[in-house]
Amino acid sequence: MNPASLLKISQAMSQFQGTHPKFVAFLKDVFSSGIPEGSIVEISVTKPGMEKVTTNIRVQQSDLELFNSMKDLK
Repeated sequence: MNPASLLKISQAMSQFQGTHPKFVAFLKDVFSSGIPEGSIVEISVTKPGMEKVTTNIRVQQSDLELFNSMKDLK
């Protein structure tokens, strides 16, 4: 990956962490103990003036391998 792109992503992550510290703390807490296969991850989005939309996934081994690969990029 291009070093300039990595720097841009790093800066964007720092800004996100500053803007949303509670969300980042939540993610660190949840992921620090690991998410075992079979866990359910759910996400909801509520757009202004619209109904909440929710979806979920059941974590599979291939998902865990992807998460570990992403963690190694850090």
